[in-house]
Amino acid sequence: MRFFLIYSLLLSFLQAKTSYEIGKDLYKQKGCYSCHGHKAEGMHAYPALANRAKGYMTYKLKRLRSKISDNQQQEMMIAYAVDLSDEDIDNLTTFFSEYVDEESAERYDDSFRLEGDGGS
Repeated sequence: MRFFLIYSLLLSFLQAKTSYEIGKDLYKQKGCYSCHGHKAEGMHAYPALANRAKGYMTYKLKRLRSKISDNQQQEMMIAYAVDLSDEDIDNLTTFFSEYVDEESAERYDDSFRLEGDGGS
């Protein structure tokens, strides 16, 4: 019985999502991509969110959640930010600050060998 309990705890720990992954899922669920782009790169008049400072983005989202905006364009964000919890904001800002474009990220092949290195 102990083995089963330890095994199930270990399995659930291994399947736990990171803050980055949860933030990425929230970004998709909340529809943020429709204005800010699928890669958080920004579109038209909407700012890029990818690789922005976590502290700055946390500050902005909490202000918007409190229904405080700096200009008319930001006012439209209030409806999206009002229901965000502190945990949601933390996960989203982790996603923004650590964003990696997985499609264009370089992938390294550890088996690459230079000619004449003897394959070792």
